[in-house]
Amino acid sequence: MPQVVIKIGGRSFEVACQEGEESFLQSAAALLDAEASSFAAQAGRMPESQLLLMSGLLLADKTVAIEDRLREAEAKIAELELKAANPKEVAVPVVPTAVTDTLKELAARAEALADEVDDKLKA
Repeated sequence: MPQVVIKIGGRSFEVACQEGEESFLQSAAALLDAEASSFAAQAGRMPESQLLLMSGLLLADKTVAIEDRLREAEAKIAELELKAANPKEVAVPVVPTAVTDTLKELAARAEALADEVDDKLKA
């Protein structure tokens, strides 16, 4: 079992971990160290156990907030997917009557011209 030395709040700790988890442990320790360093800068010198406890609580608070936002986002995605799968309303564009009247008139003129061409071709 590998031993990894991590630094948290300016203090070194030797921690055992599973084979292949060394980089994960280093990343987790870096997060905890950032919180501990920030907290120590604000609160000054304090016992190691209190520093680690407060740093862990700060990280837990951030994690809970992120998990809440994730749940909200997942709920919103599910709602949008449900709406997309079951549309209740389909918007159909309405063509103004002036446009349809003009199109009918153009169609009538085109048919009249086509009739004239046919008559001249038959003659």
